[in-house]
Amino acid sequence: MDKIKRSGIFTYGILVFLIVLFVALSFSSPYFFTAGNLTKVLRQVAVVGIVTVSMTMVILTGGIDLSVGSMLGLCAVVLAKLMVSGVNVALAIMITLVVGMILGLLNGFLINEIRISPLISTLGTMTIYSGITYIITGGKGIFGFSDKFSFIGQGYIFKVPVPIIILVLVYIFGFFILNNTRYGRYLYGIGANEKASVLSGVNVKKIKYMTYITSGLLSSLASVVMLSRVSSALPSLGSGLEFDVVTAVVLGGISVNGGEGKLQGVVIGLLIIAILSNGMILLGVGNYFQTVVKGLVLLIAVAIDNISKR
Repeated sequence: MDKIKRSGIFTYGILVFLIVLFVALSFSSPYFFTAGNLTKVLRQVAVVGIVTVSMTMVILTGGIDLSVGSMLGLCAVVLAKLMVSGVNVALAIMITLVVGMILGLLNGFLINEIRISPLISTLGTMTIYSGITYIITGGKGIFGFSDKFSFIGQGYIFKVPVPIIILVLVYIFGFFILNNTRYGRYLYGIGANEKASVLSGVNVKKIKYMTYITSGLLSSLASVVMLSRVSSALPSLGSGLEFDVVTAVVLGGISVNGGEGKLQGVVIGLLIIAILSNGMILLGVGNYFQTVVKGLVLLIAVAIDNISKR
């Protein structure tokens, strides 16, 4: 009961912060509260948002996946290579999604079978996946895709950007999984008390495998959206994504210790990160200072989580 109450208060607090931030930026910059800029913000937030759903699941189990950015970059390069080689776009996307799942499966194997902590496991694979990406590309970008593919990242359906439609569908999937399935309840149970979950007959290994495979799947889906939007598979694509994803999730009230938090809070955290980044750009804040601000936001979110528990 205390956890539910605390989670509700946290969600309410960050919602108020989001409103204050939105109003402040609307007065600070004449370019912020415009249809073009807000559409741009939503389109850009789609990539990070897709990955926040799987990261929420991972952190709920008490784990973390630092390799999401590198998985996105590697999957984007695989997809680009396939398409420039003449592979059908739909088939190339399906193969890319499978590759993402395999990368996530490797993370799950290291954590479940080799017993390496999620932090170290995914830190290692983050470096490995990034290195493979540079080996494949030779440090150069890959481009020259069909107009059909660009529709995914740049097109509209009934004046709504396609990336936003994809993001909404992914969040609907996440809400359903966490609130209406046994698997979702197991995620919370494992994060709250893994030993109790094992004693209750829950196949913890299987749940963790599924969670990290989902992380790979959604990272690869995000790579499809991003590659379609930027139209060039650079080896640095996805670099630093994991920081924005983790910040949005923790800021949204998902406890870093696992077993606590709601996906609706993550939506608010995601919007705060997106609006904050866009606002700092419009106000002419330097890139280095933006990094400092984002780091402070992450530390404040974790501090509030720990203080609320005490």
